[in-house]
Amino acid sequence: MTEPFDALALPSSPVDPDPAFAEQLRDDLRRLILNGAEMTTTETTTGTAEIRALTPYIAVTDARAALDFYVEVFGARRRSEPIVMDDGRIGHAELAIGDAVLMLAEEFPEMGNVVAPEGGALVRVEVPDVRRSVQRAVELGAELLRPVEDRGYGLGGTIKDPYGQRWLVGQAAAAAAVTGQEKHGEAIYFTFQVPDAERAKAFYGAVLGWQFSPGSVPDAWGIQGHGLTGGLWGGPERQTGWKLMYAVDDLAAARATVRERGGTAGEVEHHPYGRTADCVDDQGIEFWLWERPAE
Repeated sequence: MTEPFDALALPSSPVDPDPAFAEQLRDDLRRLILNGAEMTTTETTTGTAEIRALTPYIAVTDARAALDFYVEVFGARRRSEPIVMDDGRIGHAELAIGDAVLMLAEEFPEMGNVVAPEGGALVRVEVPDVRRSVQRAVELGAELLRPVEDRGYGLGGTIKDPYGQRWLVGQAAAAAAVTGQEKHGEAIYFTFQVPDAERAKAFYGAVLGWQFSPGSVPDAWGIQGHGLTGGLWGGPERQTGWKLMYAVDDLAAARATVRERGGTAGEVEHHPYGRTADCVDDQGIEFWLWERPAE
């Protein structure tokens, strides 16, 4: 007698599903995807992005091209493979942008899923470098609706992408350098000083994938994507190279020791993140000292 389990050793042969079952499954997928029903259980597959209580779900004219556009312009990351319907249209796709999720699908007019009309939905997205992202978007065919500027509530601009969606592109907040866990003598911040900031941004952006956000002083830029807490500072008058900031428990005592050992210590400067002093060691190398703000 042949063992029933012997069949498991045979090669797999594809079998067409029952037509009624297949049609019902397609209808269920269309309803769930295009109406957004029961989508809160989708698992995160990339980074720390999460589906939140309010998650944008947009319709676009060409989902495949739109996915590439959002990856290139906004630094989005793909979450699994898009769901493709029988007619080739993308019924559902997800991207991680920062710590949030963007959902999108192509137009399905027969189900009321179409691109928002003129003056419709406007989605805000934060990026490390607004000017760079908006410029790249325009290069890829986006329409510039409002140029990048600061109207009193942060740097931002507005575009309409080639697939019908409007975006308010805003400046992402720079990561805080101070954690409260810094120890005496620890290097807490790195400033890369260069003669020409624009040339350095173009070079290291291409070579290392760094992204930049405007700093608090002219020609200064925060750096993202390098694993360090630091920034880029341009100007022909600056000493070229890395300039480090070190934590100290007592800024006054540290400044006095710098002078005793043959270095120079500048005046104390007060900032929201603590007190600093610009110093030079006994061999002419520049650095900062930093003392955390009082509790």
